[in-house]
Amino acid sequence: MNVTIYDVAREANVSMATVSRVVNGNPNVKPATRKKVLQTIERLGYRPNAVARGLASKKTTTVGVIIPDISSIFFSELARGIDDIANMYKYNIILSNSDQNIDKEVKLINTMLEKQVDGIVFMGGRITDEHIQQFKTSPVPVALAATVDPTQSIPSVNIDYEQAGYEATKLLIANGHHHPAFVTGVEETAANELKFNGFKRALQENGQTLNDTLIIRGDFTYGSGIEAAEQLLALETKPTAIFVASDEMALGVIHGIQDQGLSVPDDIEVFGFDNTRLATMVRPTLSTIVQPMYDIGAVAMRLLTKFMNKEEVSDSNVILPHQIIERNSTK
Repeated sequence: MNVTIYDVAREANVSMATVSRVVNGNPNVKPATRKKVLQTIERLGYRPNAVARGLASKKTTTVGVIIPDISSIFFSELARGIDDIANMYKYNIILSNSDQNIDKEVKLINTMLEKQVDGIVFMGGRITDEHIQQFKTSPVPVALAATVDPTQSIPSVNIDYEQAGYEATKLLIANGHHHPAFVTGVEETAANELKFNGFKRALQENGQTLNDTLIIRGDFTYGSGIEAAEQLLALETKPTAIFVASDEMALGVIHGIQDQGLSVPDDIEVFGFDNTRLATMVRPTLSTIVQPMYDIGAVAMRLLTKFMNKEEVSDSNVILPHQIIERNSTK
């Protein structure tokens, strides 16, 4: 049988209110009484009922985290940042994979709310009107991490994706490549479109018109990077540089180029996006945009704690700095 707060109170010969104060860290308990209650809790193996405590306090000290794929290095680093800050502020997290499926995302939002979470950190792809409606009608605060809401009506933490895409493309152009190819995501998310806008802006400044044959859409996986390289190398006029919208796809692009007997960067330069651990595992090591994944997760969780605790929030749409790191996949 489960040990209850009543059992602890009876064994320690104190009131249930006293046990509750000890469990919740209330200082208004005599040291001797606190010691006796804690010893009784340990002896009986009592574990406080989080659901019951949540009903009483209207807080469960849990946060729902909805993530596309925890096996992804990119999202796992974000999740680590969320978890570390959650622990710092004494919150537990409930983690769910959405597979970036809109129907599943909406279902998970409602499941989290049914579990009485105190807040939600959401990471996804395309933010639709249905998402916005769910977030705005949520009884608890919601914060987006590495996810762009085009309306900017939901609190979020991101980088300037358009500027990052622009700077990556400008670097390749400065290296002598008049029209780099671009491997982006198949899903038309706001972040993807912003990267693409930065890519186009750099081309326009260089007097280049957009060549659709040099735009390949993948699904951010290693395999789709290999396929993208195969498509680009099958062109009559092969690109001499490729900007890739994620590091994982960029690894596939590098290996796809090498499979054709070509060299990176001597024959084709490759530039990635994110600066995950994969960037230093590939040979040659990958030049990339540094997106501070851990920091995005940590700041998103801290932003959420402010809303949950009704603290003052000066900026609900946070843009963190990015930077370029050049390694051996570019000259």
